[in-house]
Amino acid sequence: MTEQRSLSSIFQLNQQTILVVGLVIASFFIGSLYTKNQFLEKNAGKPAQAAAPQQDGQPAAQAPAGKIKEVSNDERIRGNKNAKVTLVEYSDFECPFCQKFHPITLELLKTYGDKIRLVFRDYPLPFHANAQKEAEAGKCIAELGGSDAFWNYADKIFERTTSNGTGFDLTNLGPLAAEVGVNQQAFQECLDTGKYAKAVKDEMADGNLAGVNGTPTTFVIDSKGKTQMLVGAQPVDAFKTVIEQVLK
Repeated sequence: MTEQRSLSSIFQLNQQTILVVGLVIASFFIGSLYTKNQFLEKNAGKPAQAAAPQQDGQPAAQAPAGKIKEVSNDERIRGNKNAKVTLVEYSDFECPFCQKFHPITLELLKTYGDKIRLVFRDYPLPFHANAQKEAEAGKCIAELGGSDAFWNYADKIFERTTSNGTGFDLTNLGPLAAEVGVNQQAFQECLDTGKYAKAVKDEMADGNLAGVNGTPTTFVIDSKGKTQMLVGAQPVDAFKTVIEQVLK
């Protein structure tokens, strides 16, 4: 009788142990699924911080994921407005890769002269704290001082920012506007009222439709509208290869 009770106790103990282990395993998987779900919800639709340069062996250019918005002559264009080749750059003034890429655009314009033009479009990443207001500031300057004033502004931002979010203090935007020849009071009013906040967000939305999810992303467009997309701060030779093919 005693032996039967002992066996029964051992059996009950084993059942309890199995139940506890099962509950622990179930809790682990439920916790893992919850964590994964939270991560996906948090990062859904979030663009990459920057589009890192392509590695050797990967294609320098690819077809865009969607249709890019047509370029209009009232955009911020550098170079010959009637050029055969158009470079549309989606950029962020606080992106370190954009800062690295900016001199490359200047070199390309110098190399190809009237054959190419550069179009600047805003894509301020949400975790670069100053990028949105710097993008709005660029549009205010373009309105008040024209395209040349904007490009002067862009050159100086990329020269002076330390990038990664807050590299150029927003309190310096007003003096910089005056430096590039824009009325500082009119500029500050434009910036403070958020006149171009929606325009910047709309430009980002257009970029998303074309396949932009990081900066810089550049579209090379020929005279017939055929488009190739280069992601990241590609070396100058990668762009020259694509441009040379387009110009043939």
